[in-house]
Amino acid sequence: MPANRTLYLMIFIFCLLSLSTAIFLQYDDHLEPCPLCIFQRIAYMSVAFFALIGLLSSQQRILNRVSALLMSLASLTGGGIALRHVWIQHLPADQVPDCGPGLNYLLDVFPLQKVVSLVLRGSGECAKIDWTLLGFSMPELSLAAFSFITITGLYLLVRPK
Repeated sequence: MPANRTLYLMIFIFCLLSLSTAIFLQYDDHLEPCPLCIFQRIAYMSVAFFALIGLLSSQQRILNRVSALLMSLASLTGGGIALRHVWIQHLPADQVPDCGPGLNYLLDVFPLQKVVSLVLRGSGECAKIDWTLLGFSMPELSLAAFSFITITGLYLLVRPK
C-alpha cells in the first residue's frame, strides 16, 4: 500500500480535478449546479483541505490521524448528500419535489440552518440529469468517489505506523 503522503496527495489531486471538472462543465457546457451539487462541491473542498493538512503533516502522527478523521467525516457527509441526490434522481416523475428558489435567494432570506434544511430536502432541479459518464450521473459518480475517499481516510486513520 502507498505511503500516507502518497494517499493524501492522490486524494487532494482527485478533489481538485473533480472540482475543476464541475466548474468546467458549469461554464463551458452551461450546466447550472443545483443546491445539492453546491453542497457536494463544498464537501470536496473540505476533503481537499484536510488531505492537504494530512499531506503536510505526514510526519506528525497525531495531526495525521486528526486529518484522516476529519477528511473521512467530510467525505462521509459528501457521500450522504450525494446519496440523497441519487435518491431524488431515481424518484418516479410524480414524486419529484417541486423546484424551489435558488440558493442565493435562500441565503438572503433564511438563516443558514434553515437553508441547509431546505436544500437537503432537494427539489425538482436536483432530479434532472443533464450529464452522464458511462451511464452514471454526476451524483452517482460523486457517491462512488466519496465512498472510496471515506474508506481510504478510515484506512489512514487506523493504519499501523
